[in-house]
Amino acid sequence: MNIIFWSFIIGGLMCVLGQILIDLTKLSPAKILVFFVVAGCILGGLGIYERLVDFAGAGATVPLPGFGNLLARGVKRAVDERGLIGVITGGFTAMAGGMTVAIVFGYLAALVSSSGMKD
Repeated sequence: MNIIFWSFIIGGLMCVLGQILIDLTKLSPAKILVFFVVAGCILGGLGIYERLVDFAGAGATVPLPGFGNLLARGVKRAVDERGLIGVITGGFTAMAGGMTVAIVFGYLAALVSSSGMKD
């Protein structure tokens, strides 16, 4: 029960931060998304984000900083295993499963929905 509570709080706080950035700055949504991914990458590279994941579970892994953390972990692991080439391949390897699911379900959604111009 405790992990569910903290997952909700941490994930919600990330959403609140995104909404504050949208409302109070002139940053475009795309720049805010990139900010969250880069922040997750930096915090993951420094080992800080892992503590947040241990504390909040899916509340920290599902939002965009979790994606950045996944990229950083993949690069660190690949560099340890393969050396410098891991800088290029590690992020792709780490995100391959999630990207495959996103592409497949996006394709399936496009098949079952009707597209066209709105009136």
